[in-house]
Amino acid sequence: MDDDQRSRRPWDRVLPGITHGPSWARALLLRRALAAVLAVAALVVALLPDPADERLPVLVAAHDLAAGSPIGPADVAVSGWPAALVPGGVLRTVAEAGGRVPAGPVRAGEPITDLRLVGPGLAERTGGPGASAVPVRPADPAVAALLTPGTRVDVIAGGPEGPRVLAARAGVVAVLPDTPAGPGSGTGTGPGPLVLVALPEAEATAVAAATLAGEVTVTLR
Repeated sequence: MDDDQRSRRPWDRVLPGITHGPSWARALLLRRALAAVLAVAALVVALLPDPADERLPVLVAAHDLAAGSPIGPADVAVSGWPAALVPGGVLRTVAEAGGRVPAGPVRAGEPITDLRLVGPGLAERTGGPGASAVPVRPADPAVAALLTPGTRVDVIAGGPEGPRVLAARAGVVAVLPDTPAGPGSGTGTGPGPLVLVALPEAEATAVAAATLAGEVTVTLR
């Protein structure tokens, strides 16, 4: 083999076959070239990162959480979730949940979102824009057992002139369980369950004032 043949590049030998060879040879070479290009493209695509593999931090319950119990650092953990499965409003860090109160029971592994916790977001979702969550402790604790989040109730206060409706069709945000009485109270039970209702600002103020002045109760709608 002379120096001229050795110095020729591979495509120097292929191009004449494409441009001057028989038609069947040109077609065969073109198909082979196209197959090589497609193989390289497939390899490049295979090496690219898959967007579906992207994982984002999601705060989840480390164990079953009870409604009304403030969340501590040991109650939650950060887990990596596929981006496509991350729910809206989810908390990302342990610090975001510190001291927050679940509006209802939460299962272990369940993502912690803003609507699973007592707060402005849940109040507005239940009572509309600008609504506030107002705590009401029914005079009859047994009434609280009949309520669930989303139940509509009337908030009623007593007085010298008889009962009066402070708020109609208030939405129940959460029913928080009774807390044990403190030492020296003389009883093993607390003051009773606490019902959070979502109310517009004016009604929220009236109900909050009434709970300080005397007993209130709720009736189901």
